[in-house]
Amino acid sequence: MSVQDKVIAIIAEQAMLEPSDVTLDSTPEDLGIDSMGLVESIFAIEEAFDISVPFNANDPSEGDFDISSVAKIIAGIEKLIAETA
Repeated sequence: MSVQDKVIAIIAEQAMLEPSDVTLDSTPEDLGIDSMGLVESIFAIEEAFDISVPFNANDPSEGDFDISSVAKIIAGIEKLIAETA
């Protein structure tokens, strides 16, 4: 399973949607993911890829990790994986 597929599956699970309902252009808001769901998604992603995501749950707009869309989340995760390899 690719990074993209795994991230989409995790996000879909948090949003209680099918992975096919999650597009690269989807935002967490589009998918009905609130701040708590976003934190749970980040934790699940960290566990799945054994990485640490620089994400501030109290101020998601602060920091280097872009959560504005599924594509941006995937790109950030791929970068973190590459940095830890």
